[in-house]
Amino acid sequence: MTISLRSFYRIAQLKHSAALVAAALFLASCASKPPKSLVTPIPPVAKQPLPTQSIKNQGTVRGIWLATVSRLDWPPMESVNASSAARIQQQQDALTNKLDKLKQLGINTVFFQVKPDATALWPSKILPWSDTLTGTIGQDPGYDPLQFILDEAHKRGMKVHAWFNPYRVSTNTKTSTVNELNRTLSLHPASIFVLHRDWIRTAGDRFVLDPGIPDVRDWITSIVAEVVARYPVDGVQFDDYFYTETSGSTLNDRQTFQQYGQGFASKADWRRHNTQLLIEQVSRTIKQLNPNVEFGVSPAGVWRNRSFDPAGSETRGAAAYDESFADTRRWVQQGLLDYIAPQIYWPFSRDAARYDVLAKWWADVVKPTHTRLYIGVAFYKVGEFSKTEPDWTINGGVPELKKQLDLNESMPQISGTILFRESYLEQPQTRQAVDYLRTRWGE
Repeated sequence: MTISLRSFYRIAQLKHSAALVAAALFLASCASKPPKSLVTPIPPVAKQPLPTQSIKNQGTVRGIWLATVSRLDWPPMESVNASSAARIQQQQDALTNKLDKLKQLGINTVFFQVKPDATALWPSKILPWSDTLTGTIGQDPGYDPLQFILDEAHKRGMKVHAWFNPYRVSTNTKTSTVNELNRTLSLHPASIFVLHRDWIRTAGDRFVLDPGIPDVRDWITSIVAEVVARYPVDGVQFDDYFYTETSGSTLNDRQTFQQYGQGFASKADWRRHNTQLLIEQVSRTIKQLNPNVEFGVSPAGVWRNRSFDPAGSETRGAAAYDESFADTRRWVQQGLLDYIAPQIYWPFSRDAARYDVLAKWWADVVKPTHTRLYIGVAFYKVGEFSKTEPDWTINGGVPELKKQLDLNESMPQISGTILFRESYLEQPQTRQAVDYLRTRWGE
């Protein structure tokens, strides 16, 4: 049966027919200057009959993040400039080779980045194709990467969680990037950068969506719904990019706060409320479409420092609550998440944010709830010299990695480990650690 996303959450009423929207896009593409805003049609999603009871994954997760933004882990750069047939073959071979190696290593869950920015790694009716595949935003790669990894991983008995970066539009603000985004105006679908320029802000030297705009949250939710409705994904994950700013590139949401922030004591409280609303409606939408799909978030490892909040951890560092305006602890307590995967990217010896202190703090948070806890481990630091964290280079980083895995497996509240990220398994500095993982997890 076919149901509209309006059944799940409020979206702006479409005042024009599809023909008028198409005409507007055509006329706009002829204009010298992109329009300020165009209505983005949200397509309906097809909901398949599902069991009434949710089936929870009770196994221990041994996971890996596989990043596609900037082609960090996949696809291989050399494939982009190849002919169409060769490109497809190279990208698919690279992915199956990775899955084979991950399977041998004992990895059972891949967190695959399907939305690295405002583009897609599946044939979306909302987002244009990702340029990571072909070098050009909107160019059809000739196959469906999401369906391909689902088929190949499931054949190997591995799970796949679709990893979304919710608000990022681009990784930079270069003139060449602006030109490339503007060129999508004649595409169907075009980039949100040109369809809703009034939604776009700059923060962290990137183009991002303004989280305070209700239509933005609805649009993001519709993208998640499209994937959950169409694909047999095992889970959906948001990363830690909610409100993302740097000291030299802050998000200018003053006007948005004036429009929508009435009744809030501070902009910070209003921002946390906006992030809360996104998590609530995405969680609700996923469960209404398919209760068997797990929804999780992978936030920064520190929720709040105890010096700011007695409920916080005994740490001194950037906190998701204060920096990203994400009250991640509350989401666990309210049952909005099936799992949380905090990025505890420090060793036992890092006094400002000890691995064991944070792992135990999160274990206490999830203990009275039904939310599962997976710990994100900084595999990218293994073998890398650091004055503040020398343990990563002692005996190839194996003793530190062993301590972290031992702790995870010793605590009943911790249901798994996720390594960041896949391509570091192939680096020479991690060879000893990979050999250790193979003996510990491998088949």
